[in-house]
Amino acid sequence: MYAPQQERIERLQKSLRQQKIDGLLVSQPDNRRYLSGYTAPDHGIQETAGYLLIPASGNPILLTDSRFTLQAEAEAPLYTVETYTKGMLQAVETLCHSLEVQTLAFESEYFLYSTFQKLEKMAASRELTLKATSNLIEQFRAIKDPQELELLRRSQALNEKVFQAVYQTIEPGMTEREIALALELTMGEMGAEGPSFETIVAFGTNAAKPHAVPTDRVLEPGDLVLIDMGLILNGYCSDMTRTFVAGKPDQTFIERHRVVRQAMLAGIGAIRAGVTGVEVDRAARQVLNDAGYGDAFGHGLGHGVGIAVHEDPRLSPRGTNTLETGMVVTVEPGLYLADWGGIRLENMVIVQEDGAEVINTDTTSLDL
Repeated sequence: MYAPQQERIERLQKSLRQQKIDGLLVSQPDNRRYLSGYTAPDHGIQETAGYLLIPASGNPILLTDSRFTLQAEAEAPLYTVETYTKGMLQAVETLCHSLEVQTLAFESEYFLYSTFQKLEKMAASRELTLKATSNLIEQFRAIKDPQELELLRRSQALNEKVFQAVYQTIEPGMTEREIALALELTMGEMGAEGPSFETIVAFGTNAAKPHAVPTDRVLEPGDLVLIDMGLILNGYCSDMTRTFVAGKPDQTFIERHRVVRQAMLAGIGAIRAGVTGVEVDRAARQVLNDAGYGDAFGHGLGHGVGIAVHEDPRLSPRGTNTLETGMVVTVEPGLYLADWGGIRLENMVIVQEDGAEVINTDTTSLDL
């Protein structure tokens, strides 16, 4: 069984010691799962399923309430599970005292201001120094080990299997919502934990919205169909987009589709260790610019995928991060025209030393 948490904890603790941090309070759910194996989800940022308290040395602690105690004990065997009855902050205060924590770090990008105010008040009474951190765990998550890469390949393979099962049934008269529900139902039937994001199915002009929400719009012959879907398998996400036509595509669709396909290939061709997200984005965007569709491509080219479907690194005009071997990213150029519709094509790619490995094998609508 793949259980990498021990190595991850030790790597994080080494980083804490180097930064002279005595303990880290982990609240972000994906980071919590990455470090512990504990899978309980938060019901919104205001209702947590628990926190991790990682000391710079020694055994880590998982704090939760009685709803999740048994699950935490079963899924996080490397952790001491502390069930709090009088609130998380009181438990943190007691533990910081017993562990002699003098500098406590927290995840600034996933911490309610109201909770911080209470933590700050507690820290003042205990002469505890607080330190806001950003991207401390995410930087480790960005580079996948060989087992993670295999889990991502399997997730995408299942994603493609689900897509093909439903793709074969799509016909005029179906609605966007029906197809989206069929995709998500099939994900569960084939063994996925669930979708990695809300499935996008958009017909015709609805596809001009990059994050379209499925409606009761009925598929007509000749309509273009954009499907953006992903699932979670063994904790790891997949993400894929295909755009095709219900029937025979016209020349306009074929020409625009080819431009987007060329942009995707240019982006993939630019990927290798050492380049920045900006450079990869620019390579794909240039194809669309040259074809006269630069203004029709407004979002970034892609994003990292792992335990979360959107994580570091970013491929965009602001993606200054440098790609490293073992990172996994999407490449998803598109063009969106309000009075016509949209086309987006998306594959997942593993960054290698001298190039990229495309995880996808599905070629639906890629050979126009």
